[in-house]
Amino acid sequence: MTVAVEKPEKTAGVEQPAPAKGAFKISRSMVVAAILVVWLVLFAVLRGKQTLSLAAADLTDLHRWFNDVNDSIGADRNSNPLFLYFFNEIRLVIDSLVTFVQELISQPGADRPVPQIGWLGVVGIAGYVSWAVGNWRVALLAVAGFTFLGLQGLWQESMDTLALTVSAVFVALLFAIPLGVWAGLSDRFNRIMTPFLDFMQTMPTFVYLAPLTLFFLIGPASATIATLIYAAPPAIRITAHAIRSVPTTTVEAADSLGATRRQTLMKVLLPMSKRTVVMGVNQTIMAALAMVTIAALIDAPGLGKTVVQALQSLDVGTAFNAGLAIVVMAIVLDRVTTAASVREEAARRSKNRFQTWRRPLLGAGAALTVVLIYLSHTYLWAAEFPGEGGIGSAISSGADSVTTWAQDNLSGLTNAIRDAITNGLLNPFQTLLTDSPWWLVGAALIALAVVLGGWRAGITTAVCVGLLVATGVWSDSMTTLASTVVATVLVMLLGIGFGVWMGRSALVDRLLRPTLDAAQVMPPFVYLVPFLALFGATRFTAIVAAVVYAAPVAMKIIADGVRNVPATTVEAATSAGCNTWQIITKVQLPMARSALTLATNQGLIYVLAMVVVGGLVGAGALGYDVVAGFSQGQLYGKGLAAGLAIVLLGVMFDRITQAAARRTST
Repeated sequence: MTVAVEKPEKTAGVEQPAPAKGAFKISRSMVVAAILVVWLVLFAVLRGKQTLSLAAADLTDLHRWFNDVNDSIGADRNSNPLFLYFFNEIRLVIDSLVTFVQELISQPGADRPVPQIGWLGVVGIAGYVSWAVGNWRVALLAVAGFTFLGLQGLWQESMDTLALTVSAVFVALLFAIPLGVWAGLSDRFNRIMTPFLDFMQTMPTFVYLAPLTLFFLIGPASATIATLIYAAPPAIRITAHAIRSVPTTTVEAADSLGATRRQTLMKVLLPMSKRTVVMGVNQTIMAALAMVTIAALIDAPGLGKTVVQALQSLDVGTAFNAGLAIVVMAIVLDRVTTAASVREEAARRSKNRFQTWRRPLLGAGAALTVVLIYLSHTYLWAAEFPGEGGIGSAISSGADSVTTWAQDNLSGLTNAIRDAITNGLLNPFQTLLTDSPWWLVGAALIALAVVLGGWRAGITTAVCVGLLVATGVWSDSMTTLASTVVATVLVMLLGIGFGVWMGRSALVDRLLRPTLDAAQVMPPFVYLVPFLALFGATRFTAIVAAVVYAAPVAMKIIADGVRNVPATTVEAATSAGCNTWQIITKVQLPMARSALTLATNQGLIYVLAMVVVGGLVGAGALGYDVVAGFSQGQLYGKGLAAGLAIVLLGVMFDRITQAAARRTST
């Protein structure tokens, strides 16, 4: 009997010959199953050998070398020319910017017991700017949101978070917009930038912290630099996309009229891409807010520090109150920038008389805002938020009460869910990864990468496996890998279930999509709080939080993929007598394979970021190593190596799933 490997039906438009009679096909799924069977057999024989396990307090030569580098940099920081004239100068500039913004809205100045602009002025500015760039509804939301932050008793912490976010976004956009325009105009520069942007967006937020503290120390400056580096890629990408999306006929018309390159850019390209560029600013602000909260691990002030301290002490009430403040700020900033991107188009459609009076009203609003700023600068009652934060105390107390009730009444259910998934899925898979010889796991990962993504993905995986071994945290990497894969499986189950439902029903899509959009606005920290209350400080808490964090993006991608299946194909299947289940499993899901693969890619990246953050609530492994590296000087080198391992896992996941997505779309 002959064997024929399964191939696509067409290659470059040429029909492939049918397999010979008596032949059978070997599909990718069969090869994957064979790899897993061989792995399991060898695991049974070689279990516990060459696992490269390392105790929590043990260090490798690489970790000690990282510690020595850190010590030598600390000793030479004020004498080495590279630090004196480059890194220290950058830190000084960023630190001066952050200090200026903090003294403006959050921290007392050198000669004042309160900031230059008090709470009344900040609320007035927020309302006026929101109205000017958006509409009166968004302005009311901004005023209500900022006032609520004060009522929670978190005004100064909120303003510290806002100050760091504004500083980081300001510097990020100074570089990102010009780079995005350049990438939009130049194919060569776009090709150069794309791998760097892919790499930066693949890296979880944790990873940016350790290397930056090596050069910029711990504090607001390092936090701001980490934030602006993390937040810049979306603005660069979206700006480049906006420039490239301007119709070529419009550009050609400008050229034919004798416009110079600069005139074409300033009068045609930028005005026509303004709405999309503002969307890029929106994404940059959201990324910056997420990063600023996590940067509390390197002593960034603000709401993130409150959440971290509360999580470490298992104070659910305080963590929930601060987490709610982060969510409120994120929603306000998101709504304001989203409204700014659509305001001009809405104004053009609107023909009411209010538009005629908009300029005079904006002038009056500006005058009122100046008065509020003056009052908040001059009078203590307008500078310090009144009250003792009674609403915040009530929220914290309520969260503690709900936590106690849930632990008393739902512990049977939550423990059953936790134990079922932990014992039935997580523990066996983690044992397979951590108790197999390292070379066996590496060989299996490389083989799976080749089968799913091709030879290039296999080579990338081989390099990543080799570097993971070199980091000295192989066992912790495999523990994180196990949690990531298990969480991704759960994400895809939810994604397929709800994504198909949304893709088949416009009503369900309209009902669920706003909730999914709001869920994607929340920073990762916030997801840990409710599940800490339900499941305690365990690795399962991190997995559940990762599932909830990553599921919205998977659902939306799959819903769009199902919706894009041609209606004629579905109608043909229906007329052939297929029932709903058959249409979904035999038509819509197979034709949406590329969307499923893309959802898997995004789900893996989101899950990895969240599982690592879960190191704060008992997830252990690489997340714990990174956090321990910040808090214990002798473990700094191990934390830095763990950060590198997280990057390698992210790159490996990204390359395999992207290559698989390209294969399924051809």
